[in-house]
Amino acid sequence: MKSWFKIELLPYLAILVVLVTLFARLGELPFRDPDEGRNAEVAREMHQSGSWLVPTYDGLTYLDKPAFFFKTVALSFSLFGESEMTARLPSVFFASLLLVMLFVFCRREYPERETAALAVIITATSPLFIALARHVIFDMTLAFFVSAAIFCAYLAESSTGKIRANWYLLGAAAAGFATLVKGPVGFLIPLLVVVIFNLTEGRTGWARRSFAPLNILVFFAIVLPWFVGLSMERPDFPYYGLVEESFHRFTTTSFQRGGPFYYYGFVLLGGLFAWSFLLPEAAARTWQYRSRLAPADRLFIVWSIAIVLFFSISKSKLPAYILTVSVALGALTARLVVAALRNPNGEASRMIFRGLLFLTILSVAFAAFLSLNFFQPGTYEKLGFRGTEFNRLTLLFTPSACVFLAVALMAGLSFWRHDIRIAFTTFLLLPVLILTVDFGGLLHYSEASSSRQIAHGIPSLPPDTRVICFECFPCGLPFYLRQNVTLVSKDGSEITSNYVTFTLKKSTAWPETIIRLDNWDHWLASQDKPVFLLSDRRSHDALNALALGRKTDAREIAPGWWGALITPGAN
Repeated sequence: MKSWFKIELLPYLAILVVLVTLFARLGELPFRDPDEGRNAEVAREMHQSGSWLVPTYDGLTYLDKPAFFFKTVALSFSLFGESEMTARLPSVFFASLLLVMLFVFCRREYPERETAALAVIITATSPLFIALARHVIFDMTLAFFVSAAIFCAYLAESSTGKIRANWYLLGAAAAGFATLVKGPVGFLIPLLVVVIFNLTEGRTGWARRSFAPLNILVFFAIVLPWFVGLSMERPDFPYYGLVEESFHRFTTTSFQRGGPFYYYGFVLLGGLFAWSFLLPEAAARTWQYRSRLAPADRLFIVWSIAIVLFFSISKSKLPAYILTVSVALGALTARLVVAALRNPNGEASRMIFRGLLFLTILSVAFAAFLSLNFFQPGTYEKLGFRGTEFNRLTLLFTPSACVFLAVALMAGLSFWRHDIRIAFTTFLLLPVLILTVDFGGLLHYSEASSSRQIAHGIPSLPPDTRVICFECFPCGLPFYLRQNVTLVSKDGSEITSNYVTFTLKKSTAWPETIIRLDNWDHWLASQDKPVFLLSDRRSHDALNALALGRKTDAREIAPGWWGALITPGAN
């Protein structure tokens, strides 16, 4: 290889790419609601209260997920202070460890030394991986432990004697910690991959070795103290955690996160963009030459297919569920790139250029679409594109059009020079440019879906003023206000906590921070201290009517949000 593609320089390029995609300007974006704002507040309350076993959110018991991830964020708060950046450090930390683990595994399994660094580069420039590594969310931490469990089981069967036993013990520990992160899925996913892989490999005795008593003991030694302790504190948790949150999530549509069977095809297309343009032909070629595959290749193939099929069957679907597939496909794509770089005139190189052709066509189309309003304002409305989320996305359109145009130009250069190195650079260019050139647009978009601007818009309030949300709840507002926020609601669903709504349905006495809508007038009339009432567009009319009756004004404090200060006795 020539220039910066020398084998010895690729690890340094991988480090540079990781620094840009995972760490660059990490703390500048506000928390996006609902997930980031809610998770950060749960960790903040854990940090403030020291209650490490039973998490709370806005003062309410919050058992939607185990406490492990919240503990890592709370620990980050205790070490570095409470901020957007420190809340995201655990996700970035585990993402970095996962990439290191991928590098070490590929370095061990593949004779081509450059495969490991390229696998890291490709994975670290996949949008799905980048997004979840830079968010206050469980999935990257889960992905680390799930991947560790799979790698350990693979390495165990590649070893003998005491080394094999030690790998299995590490795998059992990893599965245990994965369970502490997100419940039963933490051990079910690696178990599924390991079982299918060993069966397809035709191995014998692997089940006995994998489920050895000591391995099972290690797993339960990690999981049971948390499960038993929490069940003693909250006796309703075993039913909720195992039945409602796990079984019903997989088998029913009650969580309103359904999708068609082919849902994850679109997730892979967008989540691995632009590398996803290489997948269809690469998959066909892999099947054609399956007899030549290395054992690690077969592991990554089983890994990808098993997880995608498992969650395709599930009635609850989210892109984050197949995060670890980006790791497996990142390694397989690296194998294709290595073959192309070593033989620029071979079949692998031609496959990459064919994929690049589709990327070029789509980039030009995207650039043209994103530029429509620049040339003819109002075009999107005429075409039927409207809605709150679409209006937020338009903040990204102009810089994103420039990014896609740059990708198309780089692709054109690679075709003109017929240089596989430039072609490879074009594929990784998009996420790097979005996090640099397009960062201002990302900032505006995040602000539009964050509670930070709402908190900043609330005026200086009299002492002891209670902030109340009327049939709405910006999830990150308690974090930014550093205090609990009261909700007026029919059922508490605005908090977006399945456990909270689960407990409210069974309870006649609601907690202090949630006021029944049918008791709202009586509650407000009984107050002897001021309240600041907050509404969104849906409850704006009700707020206006109440403010008018109390001889005060409802003022817009952020786009789509209004507030009114209600003083005691005002009529």
